[in-house]
Parts: sequence; C-alpha cells; structure tokens
Amino acid sequence: TVFKGLLWYIVPLVVVYFAEYFINQGLFELLFFRNTSLSHAQQYRWYQMLYQAGVFASRSSLRCCRIRFTWALALLQCLNLVFLLADVWFGFLPSMYLVFLIVLYEGLLGGAAYVNTFHNIALETSDEHREFAMAATCISDTLGISLSGLLALPLHDFLCQLS
Repeated sequence: TVFKGLLWYIVPLVVVYFAEYFINQGLFELLFFRNTSLSHAQQYRWYQMLYQAGVFASRSSLRCCRIRFTWALALLQCLNLVFLLADVWFGFLPSMYLVFLIVLYEGLLGGAAYVNTFHNIALETSDEHREFAMAATCISDTLGISLSGLLALPLHDFLCQLS
C-alpha cells in the first residue's frame, strides 16, 4: 500500500521531531549556566532563537544541499538528545556558548529533515499518490512532538526533583 511505503519518510521525521522537541520541552530550561552575563530567562530565549534560526536556515537551503537519507538526520538528532541529557545529568559542558552551537545544530538538523523529507516525497512519489503522501506525512511532526511532550515533561519534573 501507499502508506506502508511512506514509513520510509514518516519514521525518520517522527524520530527527528521527537528528539528535537524532547530537547526543547524537557531540557532547555535545565541547561542553565550560572555566573554569566545572561540570566536564566535570557539563556532560554537565546536557545529558542538559535534553534529557530537553524530551522530557518536549513529549510531555506534545499537548493544547496539535498539529503536523501533522512535516517542519518534522525540518528544525529538522537545523539544531540543523549548528549544534552547527559549534560543536564552530569553538568560537564563548561560554557553556554557550546550549548548555543549545539542548539543551532539541532535546528539545522530538524529543518533539514523536514524540508528534505517533503522534497524527497515530491521527487520519488508518483503523481497519482503524491498529494496523499504529502498529507499523510504531515502527521510525522505532530506525532513526534506529542510523544516527546508525553515523555519529556515527566522527565523534566524528575530531573528538577534531583537538584
């Protein structure tokens, strides 16, 4: 069936969005550096701005760089999640500027996964099924974001209770 063939596109996008929003919903607030010129709220705003800048840049870069294997982006985003979760747990990153770079990279991966997934569908799906394929794949981000919220918020509360 057409939907079964779409899993090649849907699953990596769900994974990217899951990892991305797990970081955004569950970890951003906990990635706080004391003794800097930026308050906790300012650091959080910078994380959000850099994340969105990365998404914007990568969604605008399709003409420069086409990525066929979006599974690689999903894996890299999961590595971001594990790395930042480890930092929240162990506190090994010495500078918020390193987190700034990682968050920008997170946005770049997420935007690239999104734009390349839909571009690949447009190129690789028959005219007859293209519209359905695009619409069906739109559930990917919603599913990934919803699942991440379901898991990230309780984890966030747990991590807050530890400190």
